[in-house]
Amino acid sequence: MKKVFLLAVAAVIATVCVNAQNGYDDTKSEVAVSYGLLANSQWLDAFTAVVTEEAGAVLSNEQFLGPLSIEYFYHYRSWLSFGGALVYGQSSMDVANQQEGPKVGTSKIQYLSLMPAMKFDWLRFSHFGMYSKLAAGYTMRLQHYIYTDGRPQENENIFHPNFQISLLGIEAGSPRFRVYFEGGIGEQGVLLAGLRYKF
Repeated sequence: MKKVFLLAVAAVIATVCVNAQNGYDDTKSEVAVSYGLLANSQWLDAFTAVVTEEAGAVLSNEQFLGPLSIEYFYHYRSWLSFGGALVYGQSSMDVANQQEGPKVGTSKIQYLSLMPAMKFDWLRFSHFGMYSKLAAGYTMRLQHYIYTDGRPQENENIFHPNFQISLLGIEAGSPRFRVYFEGGIGEQGVLLAGLRYKF
């Protein structure tokens, strides 16, 4: 029974490899834009809020935009692509000295990440594909403290490593223009959706 199962798996893989060449063998590059949810930077903001409360200040009215991503990949092999992602996010929070206390200022943060990446297309058809993606790079965190009492604005710039691991990506559409969804973890989000163009 085990041998039959292994033979069946091998047959499916062989069929996929043969059929996977249909669709966009004539394309070498692709660009994509996406929007995600629950980026690493958003988790970092939540952790910062907890630490700040322990120090005596309170952060409230948090708003987070992003992550917005632009990607480019070059197909080195039919199943392997190299490229990178540029990711942008921003957040803002009101700052008070204590719970229910008056607002003393606003914290505004912008996140800009540049991450070299690789993508593994393990299922390729004319109108459907599945893949995994790995990216690692750095984030520039630009933080601005704007006070309500007339004190000058404080600015802080921090660089730190960042990543994206998308375990499962699914794309569908025409051979060149597709909509896609990814699930994983990282600066592009736990869940993200976008549009991809292959040329």
